[in-house]
Amino acid sequence: MLRLIHGEIYRLLRKKSLYIYFGAMTLGYLALAFIRSGGFEQASIIDDALSLFVLLPALVGGFLFAAIYTDDLNSKNLISLVGSSTSKATIIIAKFVLMALFGAVAFALAPLLHLGIYALLGQVATAGMAAMLFAVSFKYLLITLAYAALSGIVVYGLQRTTFAIVTYLLLAFGVVSGLISVALNMFAPTFIEHLITGITDRVLMVLVSGGSLIFPMIEFTTNITIAMAVSFLVFSEREMEF
Repeated sequence: MLRLIHGEIYRLLRKKSLYIYFGAMTLGYLALAFIRSGGFEQASIIDDALSLFVLLPALVGGFLFAAIYTDDLNSKNLISLVGSSTSKATIIIAKFVLMALFGAVAFALAPLLHLGIYALLGQVATAGMAAMLFAVSFKYLLITLAYAALSGIVVYGLQRTTFAIVTYLLLAFGVVSGLISVALNMFAPTFIEHLITGITDRVLMVLVSGGSLIFPMIEFTTNITIAMAVSFLVFSEREMEF
């Protein structure tokens, strides 16, 4: 597994589109912040971050998901991995670990970038504001990882790039959770807090207000484990199709 992870890290770090994409996003956000800077006040640091970070699972997570999970489908590398005696469970776990590693870096840099840009434009955040931004970013990192694990079921079950990416984006933009929430509001409203969005909201509340992360993180980990187990089951039953 370590060899696979090491090889994938090397591949991703040599991927030019990774630097082009995130470089373009950084320049775009810098330009947008500069255009709006005339109306900035200190409260804008938090308000604008909340508006931005909600898009991170789609804009950041979507690219990482495509690069980590679906590039193997396009390059037909997945069949090579299976053919080289790499177990399917190892592939599933390694891909999630890679998503967690690259996601952690990206979601740690996002608050730093936001704080740095606003400081350059004259609005310096307090320590409390910075802590709040990192807590919010951590919430969306968890959401990204959960949606990647769920979309992985489509990757390994259908082995179709388009279906996998569309599934991830529907999750990341809140389409699926919105529909499920509407249904649950009608029939089982108390279950909403056990959706990924509800679990991560509780994690954020604990980080901001204090308390124990044990129970929400156990519930989050359980959801991830179930999704990866389902991925393994469908991957085991599905013939390799390229």
